[in-house]
Amino acid sequence: RAALPGWRATSLTKRADVLFRLRHLLTERRDDLAAIVTSEHGKVLSDAAGEIGRGLENVEFASGLINQLKGEFSEQVSTGIDVHSVKQPVGVVACITPFNFPVMVPLWMVASAIACGNTVVLKPSEKDPSASVFLAKLFLEAGLPAGVLNVVHGDKEAVDTLLDSPDVSAVSFVGSTPIARSIYQRASASGKRVQALGGAKNHMVVLEDADIESAADAAVSAAYGSAGERCMAVSVLVAV
Repeated sequence: RAALPGWRATSLTKRADVLFRLRHLLTERRDDLAAIVTSEHGKVLSDAAGEIGRGLENVEFASGLINQLKGEFSEQVSTGIDVHSVKQPVGVVACITPFNFPVMVPLWMVASAIACGNTVVLKPSEKDPSASVFLAKLFLEAGLPAGVLNVVHGDKEAVDTLLDSPDVSAVSFVGSTPIARSIYQRASASGKRVQALGGAKNHMVVLEDADIESAADAAVSAAYGSAGERCMAVSVLVAV
């Protein structure tokens, strides 16, 4: 929270500059980061590299957010009345990320939160925390001021501390549906803004005129990619 006023006052272009430099560093260190993910998480190098590619897309998206953060002005919405809207940072954002995508999901949350002028506390999964530490170092190297991104480690106790902290204004979570419900209820009860994303029951429909070999390959990939440990995994196949 101590870093919030300074970062909030940082111009949109300077925030974007940090993210552009981060993208460059991620591209340079892609192989190092992929090796960390493979050694700690267990996914093969090609999957780890693919995940980092998705993370880079999130950084690129966040770099362009400055065009969406400008306020609006409407003249004469009623007689003699003009309306101004101002977009402001929420505050300190707690990002609680899962084990199955230790690069993509943190970058998905953190890059956009920082672009919008918020400060972040990132709590990665205790199963594979090293990628988040590596990312935090890259953010610093890219010019992000100390204290804007903070990484904390722990299990449920660490999560509950963040959910109950009056210094945290918003929470973003990705994980199982039961935990997502629990986090939403606990954090929103104290007035925090909460984004809690759980699992899904994803269906694949194969029609009668489908190319069976192609459909079978797609089904195997969709169901068992990442060993099936992802919220997008197909769990039901319907043959019509």
